Amino acid sequence: MANTALEFREALAQCRGIFEKKLQDYGASWRIMRPCSITDQIYIKAKRIRTLETERESMVDEGILPEFIAIVNYGIVGLIQLQLGYVDAPDMDAAQALALYDEWADRTFNLMLAKNHDYGEAWRSMRVYSYTDLILTKLARTKQIEDHQGVTVVSEGIDANYMDIINYAVFAIIKLS
Repeated sequence: MANTALEFREALAQCRGIFEKKLQDYGASWRIMRPCSITDQIYIKAKRIRTLETERESMVDEGILPEFIAIVNYGIVGLIQLQLGYVDAPDMDAAQALALYDEWADRTFNLMLAKNHDYGEAWRSMRVYSYTDLILTKLARTKQIEDHQGVTVVSEGIDANYMDIINYAVFAIIKLS
């Protein structure tokens, strides 16, 4: 029997490994990004995945899996930026960035556990295409909330949408790995 918690942690570790290597290359340059720019960056990744899924031809030698990993990492960056706000110049070292990454990865993991319990492992019966479409839908909702300066009437906020996006991307990583 599959162990969702273990598979999820392994996929998150894969994403964290890439995040850590990018920190070595670029530092925490993402601290400059406003949340709306992060939303757009995630959109670019999700749109590329959808194009590759429908066109089945890639002009750039990168597949779908790295894009889902990027979505996870940008989603966690988005959560950090919502928490701390953006800055004009990078203001943290790799250890601080990784500690924040781990904090948000754990919070997102715990949300997945609760939802997975309530939904009875439904994600396992879904197609990867559906995760892409759900991510794009969550992004459209996030953009709408951003356009309303974060104010919602009854809906969850930007942070909840980012966490759902991360969870769908991790499910895709598990299925593609």
